[in-house]
Amino acid sequence: MKHGKKYVEAAKNIDRAVLYEAEEAVALAKKSAVAKFDETIEVHIRTGCDGRHADQQIRGAVVLPNGTGKTVRVLVFAKGDKVAEAEAAGADYVGGDELIPKIQNDGWLDFDVVVATPDMMGVVGRLGKVLGPKGLMPNPKAGTVTMDVTKAVNDIKAGKIEYRLDKANIVHCPIGKASFTEEQLTQNFNALMDAIVKAKPSTLKGQYLKSISLAPTMGPGVKVNTAKY
Repeated sequence: MKHGKKYVEAAKNIDRAVLYEAEEAVALAKKSAVAKFDETIEVHIRTGCDGRHADQQIRGAVVLPNGTGKTVRVLVFAKGDKVAEAEAAGADYVGGDELIPKIQNDGWLDFDVVVATPDMMGVVGRLGKVLGPKGLMPNPKAGTVTMDVTKAVNDIKAGKIEYRLDKANIVHCPIGKASFTEEQLTQNFNALMDAIVKAKPSTLKGQYLKSISLAPTMGPGVKVNTAKY
C-alpha cells in the first residue's frame, strides 16, 4: 500500500520495533496527525479472545473523562412519560413505532447511538437487519437498553463510547481528537484500558492483550507496551 508524503514523514518519528509507554505513544500519535482536518486518535487492541464463543465476547461501554470531541446524535425509542424525559435529557430524536418505516423504507440514519427502554425492544427488534450490521442495535451491556434514559443520554453526550470485539477479535475505539492535549488523550486512553482490563473473560486461557496500537485517522500506528495491563 502506497502512502502519501505526509504519512511517510510522520512515520519517520516512530520506531516500529519499539513498544512505547502510553504517554509517549499518545504524544507520537498526536504529533503524526498532520491532515488538514482534526483527526481522531484511535486505539486498536488485538486480543487473545475467540469471539465465536459467547463466554469470550467482550462488550461494554465507558465514559471517557474528556469526551470524544465529537457531537453525538442520540435517538431514543420510548413511550409515555419517558418521551418527555428523553427530550429533557437532550436526545436529538425521540419516538416509537412511527420511526420504523422511516428507518426501514426511507433509509433514515441521521443518528450515531440508539437508546431504547426495555418495553420498546419489541419495536426496535424489527429494525435488527438495518441497525445490527451498523452496530447501532441497543444493548443492555452497553447501557443503551434502560429505563434510566436521562443517564443514558447524558453519558453518551458526555463522551461514552462502546467497545466490542470485531470478527478478527480486535477492539477499535476513538479516544479523542488530535486537537486534545496529550494529558486529555492519555486520561481517555487509561479510562478505556481500565474498562478493557476489567472486561477480561474469566474463561480465557493464555494472553489477553496481544497488542495495542494508537493511530490518528490518516497517520501511522504507534505500538503501546502491553506489560502493565
